[in-house]
This record gives sequence, C-alpha cells and structure tokens, in this order.
Amino acid sequence: MKSDIEIARGANLRPISEVASSLGLGEDDLELYGRYKAKFSDSLIKRVKDNKDGKLVLVTAINPTPAGEGKTTTTVGLGQALNLLGQKSIIALREPSLGPCFGMKGGAAGGGYAQVVPMDELNLHFTGDFHAITSANNLLAAMLDNHLHQGNSLNIDPNQVVWKRCLDMNDRVLRNIVVGLGRKADGLVREDHFIITVASEIMAILCLAEDIDDLKTRLGNIIVAYTYDGKPVFARELDAVGAMAALLKDALKPNLVQTLENTPAIIHGGPFANIAHGCNSLRATKLALKLADIVVTEAGFGADLGAEKFFDIKCRIGDLKPDAVVLVATVRALKYNGGVAKDKLSEENLEALKSGIVNLEKHIENIKKFNVPLVVTLNKFSTDTEAELSYVEEFCKNLGCEFALSEVWEHGGKGGLDLANKLLTTLETKTSSFRPLYEEELSLTEKIEKIATEIYGASSVSFEKAALTELNKIESLGYGNLPICIAKTQYSLSDDPSKIGRPSDFNVNVREVYISAGAGFVVVLTGSILTMPGLPKRPAAVDVDVNEDGLISGLF
Repeated sequence: MKSDIEIARGANLRPISEVASSLGLGEDDLELYGRYKAKFSDSLIKRVKDNKDGKLVLVTAINPTPAGEGKTTTTVGLGQALNLLGQKSIIALREPSLGPCFGMKGGAAGGGYAQVVPMDELNLHFTGDFHAITSANNLLAAMLDNHLHQGNSLNIDPNQVVWKRCLDMNDRVLRNIVVGLGRKADGLVREDHFIITVASEIMAILCLAEDIDDLKTRLGNIIVAYTYDGKPVFARELDAVGAMAALLKDALKPNLVQTLENTPAIIHGGPFANIAHGCNSLRATKLALKLADIVVTEAGFGADLGAEKFFDIKCRIGDLKPDAVVLVATVRALKYNGGVAKDKLSEENLEALKSGIVNLEKHIENIKKFNVPLVVTLNKFSTDTEAELSYVEEFCKNLGCEFALSEVWEHGGKGGLDLANKLLTTLETKTSSFRPLYEEELSLTEKIEKIATEIYGASSVSFEKAALTELNKIESLGYGNLPICIAKTQYSLSDDPSKIGRPSDFNVNVREVYISAGAGFVVVLTGSILTMPGLPKRPAAVDVDVNEDGLISGLF
C-alpha cells in the first residue's frame, strides 16, 4: 500500500469553495487561503448562530501505545462513512503541531484512505494560526520584560514572573534559560522558561473564546506575574490586550479543508491533551453543529486525558451536550497492554489479549460516568485473527456496549460503514444525559482527587508542598470554582508511563500547579510531565525533504 503522503498527493481534491457549497455556503462565507484551504468569515458565524444544532459525537481511545490506535484515522473515516450514508456530516479536528511532526509522533491528519488534505500543508504552516499564537504569546512576554526594564511601575517581583515564552517546536534546551545577560540596556537579568506553543495559555484561550470580545476579555485576565506583596498582575495592566488581539483576529476564524473523499473538515486550534486541554476550538465545534446533522470531533490521546477534559472543561465552558462517544482500540494495542513485545504483536495471543483488555474496560467504565451513549470500535489490522476479534466483540457486548469493526485506513469511508450504522442506531435509540464528573463547588484538591481516583483509578493523591501552597493561593484569589486541567503521561492511566494495562494501588503525585485565569482553568502537573518536549534520538525531521518541484517527502 502507498504511504500516507503518496495517497494524499494522489487525492482528487475539490476546490474548497465547492466543498463549502455542499454545506449550503457561498464564496462570501469564506476567506480563501489558496485553492484548497479557507477560513470561515465572521459574518457567516453570526448568520448561522440561530440554526438548530446537529448531533455531537466525540471520538476517543484507549491509552496510546507504540502499536498504534488510529483515533484520528477513525474520526476521518467515520465522517466519510456517514456522508456515504447520506448524512450531512462534518469532521472537527485540531491543527497539528510542528513539535511532534518533526519529533517522534509525526503528523496529525489521519492515515491511509482516511486523511484530511492537503496533508503536507496541514502538517506544516497551514493558515498560520500557530504562528499568530506564538507571536501573541511572545509579544506579551516582551512587553512584560520591557515594563521591568522601564521602571516597573506595577511593582512586579522579577522572581514571581509566571508568564513563559513559547515556540512550536520540541527544544529541550529552552526549558530553563536566563534572559537579560549583557549590558544594562539589555534588560533585567532573570530566570525564564519556554513552553511549546500548544501548551500555552494563548492556545487555550483561542480554543475557548466565543468571539473577539470574549477573546480580549480572556487575554486581559491572563496573570503574568505577582507583585512584591503577592498581588496578581494581569495582561490588561500591561496594555497588551489590543495588540495581542490584533495578532489573533484571523487565527480566531476556523479553517475549512476536506478529506480524501471530499467530506468537509473544520480544523482549528491544537492544545495537546497530555499537557493542555486537548480539544479543537469551541468556536469550530459550535459552527460545525450549526452547519451539519452530525459533527464528529475528537479529543487527544486516551479517554483519561482528552475525553475527561473535553467533558469537564470544553463542554462545561461551552455548554455543549455530546450525544455519543466512539471509543477506539486495536487488538495490537490491547495485546501490548497485556505484556506482548512490539515485534510479537502480529502473532495471535488470546491470553495477552485477555490480560490487556482491562485497559479498554477501564475506559468504558469512565465514559459511562458521564452518562453518554457509547460505541466501541476496533481499528482492524490485517494480522488480527477471527478469534481475537470475536473475543473483543463479546467482551464489549457483555459490558452493554455497541461494537463495530473499522477498516477505514485501508478502505476509507466504505471501511467505516459498520461503525457509522452502529453509531446512527445509537443516536436514534439512546438518549444522552451528559453530566460533568465533578461540581464547580468542590475545592480544587477535591476535584483533583476525584479525577485521579475515579478516572485514573488511583488509590491516593499526594501534593508537594509548593503545589499545596499554590492551590491555597489560587483559592484565596477567588479561582476555586474553576475546572482542573491535569498534565499527565498519556501512556498510562497512572502518572507513571511504565504502568500499562489497568494499574491499581498507585499514588498520583502533584508536583506543580498554576492558574490559567484567562483560559479559565487550573493546570496541575503530575509525574515527570514536561511542557516543553525534546526531540528523540532520531527525529522524524531527518526523513523530511523537498524536491525541485516543491514536493515534500517523509511526512507521516
């Protein structure tokens, strides 16, 4: 079979204006970025705001493994299959980050015959949204340091500056730096830090803002530092909001592209789920709901991270009520969770499958806590045996779950018809009674403990002294009612990536806490999770090239 980029390059793309016309939209509703990409106009968003909402379907997965799960591939293939069945469907996804694209994970446009295209442009600069976010973030950092240099009239304590610079690249040497070295004119010497753009508060704000006014309010509410007497200093006090909003005004508009089968795909925003809230923009999702009968969206990594944050942060802030969940697994990943080495996953091993399926079982239990109907799908590989497939199907049915096989990687939309039909049956026969996991009135520590014990399965939670101090400080400032965004390894239900399957009797250690007052949540760092990743020993970037005709190779 051809590589992903070869398949994408051979796609029969329609002009993006034709894709929009399938949604009943005209050229005045778009701002074109070439022939195959566009942003939606603000006038369209205002015009359709009173349309009836379609159904909202979340695609999530078990914990990721080196064996692969195919969550985005399933999302894209499901959207294509729904359109084959005559449903007016839109896919709503996050934008890829350059960090993993050139690092270890690769791109984020699906795979095989279930891809979003143009794949190379989507995975690289796309429409410039991430550059705008990075620029707005670093403008605020520059204005903060300039304020310190120009007399510090706000009485900011340089040792309590909490705003970090950002870059959309995995660059470990920038995690901890010193700025202002040199002459007096070069600024105040202090310790500083970089985070990856997808972990920045600006990214979260863009993805949660309703409109430009809400964006500016949230930007103004960013806490950049504290004074010598412990009072928060906000971005609005640096007079930075207007300029930041000007940089973000186009980035705030959702992007329209298409799949290999010309299904409309709205791609907007891209916070990571292991270190941020892991969902595409609220604006994109709400617009999709006004334009389609069924919106298929996804949340990053496993359901313990992306789905929990989708439910407890995005749905809470945006007043969304999801109608169904599709939970993706693979036989290979389940066997890996059962202890099988990566090079042995193609061999039938029912005992390992039985041992590893507990990971899927826990995620099923977790989704049920939110009272949303569930369909489990197996992303089928050619090495899967009938005995293995039957075992997983029977296991899911015994838990009361609808089950479907997915072969969208190999067959595109046609390979997702079984899943699409099972989803439609679920939407027609079952009613969602969605509710978040926790109430806003709980204390911050109670919310953290509830997520850790009920979703991760932890037996206890410990807090380092500095984390407890910060939690108390956040509550004293009046932010105790905010939701929690836990940064945790994606590879395990626990905060230890080596504990695969369904670990039990473990402790989750909270080592750092900070407030994202503009975004509207409290970030909690656990284990050894980092907000600025590093490149692996052999980065994916070494395989990327471009020829004299401008054709890019090596992306995956």
